[in-house]
Amino acid sequence: MRTLHVVLPAGVDDPASPSGGNRYDRRACERLATLGWQVIEHTVDGDWPRPDTARLAGLAAVLSAVPDGGLILLDGLVACAAPEVVVPASARLRLAVLVHLPLVDEAGDIDLDARERATLRAVAAVIATSEGAARHLAERHGLDRVHVAAPGVDPASLSTGTVTGSRLLCVAAVIPRKAPDVLLSALATLTDLDWRCTFAGALDRDPAYTARVTATAGELGGRVDFAGPLVGADLDARYAGADLLVLPSHAETYGMVVTEALARGIPVLATEVGGVPEALGWARGPSGAIRPGMLVPPGDPAALADTLRRWLTQPETRVNLRAAATARRSTLDGWDATTRSLTAVLDAL
Repeated sequence: MRTLHVVLPAGVDDPASPSGGNRYDRRACERLATLGWQVIEHTVDGDWPRPDTARLAGLAAVLSAVPDGGLILLDGLVACAAPEVVVPASARLRLAVLVHLPLVDEAGDIDLDARERATLRAVAAVIATSEGAARHLAERHGLDRVHVAAPGVDPASLSTGTVTGSRLLCVAAVIPRKAPDVLLSALATLTDLDWRCTFAGALDRDPAYTARVTATAGELGGRVDFAGPLVGADLDARYAGADLLVLPSHAETYGMVVTEALARGIPVLATEVGGVPEALGWARGPSGAIRPGMLVPPGDPAALADTLRRWLTQPETRVNLRAAATARRSTLDGWDATTRSLTAVLDAL
């Protein structure tokens, strides 16, 4: 049996802090185990990715306990900002780093960029979650090759939706990178139309920012609901009643909520950033390929508002995009494809 050590941030299974990266890590570990890997999980506590002495010591202790030549897959949130630990360990261990999001996008801190570069140049393999993210990492850090293991998606039932398309859903933590403020600015110009918007995601990542966002939402007459972090059946129920997923992020390496919506036949309105166009993909329509959603520039509330108005006022647009989203369901890859990609990289090490 092949043995794989996986190093994850503490809280990977915390329902109060759901994230695409956490879901990816959990699915990957589960599927690798079904393929015959002995998966040994280690978690490192701390407010990653910003390192301090205690967090670095915790990571060093985990790596030092692995025998020489051991094969280790590290979550980039834990590893990328810790070159003083990872670089020396790379001399005796076979290390692969899975980068869910570059640190400059994750933390908005350019000082972490050099730390990430030193880490990724030292390890045996770097894995990204989309082709776009792989190109970005390779160019930014001068890497010869970045492998790709795109997230899979679980099968799901079709959403029932509404005739008017008025139920909007944004599944994302309330943080600046996810840009809920941009969406609220767009919605503020659409008060003449019928819509309701639910935000499903953590509210405690940036309390000051969350306070500003919720205060803005309060000016929209009770049309906006902040449901907090949702998982399992609670999140499924929100998807089941949604007409359109809206993802206004400033940066995404993939955007797992995009394919989660498409798996339910829900069209997507998202920003054209990172791997989002890859996740959205294409469906086959009567006259050729068609997007199962709409893309707008990031940080542009006017463009977002114009596209939302088109969705809310044009029944033909809704019908066509719903048909495309339903057609896209059958072309989505499951987690088996993700695991095959990961296994190919790990086997090569």
